Amino acid sequence: MKIFTGKQIHEWDIYTMEHEPIRSIDLMERAAVALTDAITKRWDKATPMVVFAGPGNNGGDALAVARLLTEKGYGVEAILFNTTNRLSDECSRNMRRLQETRHLKKFTEVTLNFEPPTLSENTVVIDGLFGSGLNKPLSGGFAAVVKYINSSRATIVSIDIPSGLMTEDNTENIRQNIIRAQLTLTIGQKKLAMYLADNEPYLGEIEVLDINLSDEFVRRTLTQYYLLEENDVRGIIRRRSPFAHKGNMGHALIFAGCYGMAGAACLAAKACLRSGAGKVTVHTPACNNDILQISVPEAIMQHDREDTFIAEDVNSDDYDVVAMGPGLGRKEETAIAIMTQLRRSQCPVVVDADALNLLADHRTWLGQLPRELILTPHPAEFDRLAGSPSNGSYDRLARASEMAQRLGAFIILKGHYTALCTPDGETIINPTGNAGMATAGSGDVLTGIITALVARGYSRKASCVLGMYIHGLAGDIAASELTEECLVASDIIKYLPKAFKRILDEVTK
Repeated sequence: MKIFTGKQIHEWDIYTMEHEPIRSIDLMERAAVALTDAITKRWDKATPMVVFAGPGNNGGDALAVARLLTEKGYGVEAILFNTTNRLSDECSRNMRRLQETRHLKKFTEVTLNFEPPTLSENTVVIDGLFGSGLNKPLSGGFAAVVKYINSSRATIVSIDIPSGLMTEDNTENIRQNIIRAQLTLTIGQKKLAMYLADNEPYLGEIEVLDINLSDEFVRRTLTQYYLLEENDVRGIIRRRSPFAHKGNMGHALIFAGCYGMAGAACLAAKACLRSGAGKVTVHTPACNNDILQISVPEAIMQHDREDTFIAEDVNSDDYDVVAMGPGLGRKEETAIAIMTQLRRSQCPVVVDADALNLLADHRTWLGQLPRELILTPHPAEFDRLAGSPSNGSYDRLARASEMAQRLGAFIILKGHYTALCTPDGETIINPTGNAGMATAGSGDVLTGIITALVARGYSRKASCVLGMYIHGLAGDIAASELTEECLVASDIIKYLPKAFKRILDEVTK
């Protein structure tokens, strides 16, 4: 599914009005009906409602909701901020409609001084100050209103997006001047900002309301950002041939483990095998031999010349994919071996964990990397690789996209919403996964899954897309049975069969 920018969302509205056709005021009414229905499903008529409306179209939505709630028998107090005497046409029309409504508890148009209403813990505040068109931080009087609302004990419901939050880049925003909603009723689709960790404190629960905006606009409009959906994954995954054998299901070589980190190698190898690779060879120090042989008997051991760390590269001509990183450690001998392996490997390469950290320790090597690598950093690993801390989630995502294009690499930026940045500038956001997966070894499992898919013949992009979705889905299924609190990385591997089965069963249908 395409994720539109704030500018494109505005264009979506206009396109709908021109091609449905529908008047702007009527499209606003359609949105208000959907918003009111969502509110009335959650709170009964005994709930005091206080509506804060700004001078633009978000304020128009809020005033229309105030009118519809009043008509349904709710006690509503509406406050419209018109300090510059410039209301949008739709906001002005909805103000007049609201003023004509019988049984409205109270309406105040603020032109100069604002006398704050009483907001009790039983009150529902409907935030319609500013919507997705905002392009600069709130300040002055509006910032004071936001702080007053946030300081109350009322339940806050934001229309489309919490006022003060911008749809994409909030890098330079003033955080204390953003509404902290308990519920955000967003129109049409989630905005990009809603997928970024920095903004979670402002959004609360998010409910998407469909108001039948133009499907044709969606089909015709190009965008950088996409949300991965299960149907996308079903279109990628394929069943193995009945005549498959281990020789044509791919042979993966994994560089993993140093003394004390054999577990990382075990997790990556197990996940790789469980995700369908025909054969897995683990290149590891001899000190890990017994642990791996017992824990992953299906894997082939290949010992490094050093007993406790990796210090050599190998001929990879007989392998379909090379993965490197889980539990490697950060010795200089390992760094040299990994860089040499990167240069000599002719097959696809997956780079994770300490292999990323070793590259970050030698950033001059980045310009010598082969094209089409798959890099899977978590935020701290990415920042080290980029050479400086990121200024928030949006900045990190933008820098990851730029790096992916510059290096010609596929960069999977891990997080609650893991994002794949491709060499051609796309950013694909994965919706599966949960907080229980924030546990040591989870990334090693993802490395193993992606490595298996590349070994099996999926393209690099398809392997990343399918791998991150399946990884998160297995975690979701595990959490549903074990709880997020009790989830460990090996549970993700345990539930991979159920994740694959869910996707494959739907493909069969």
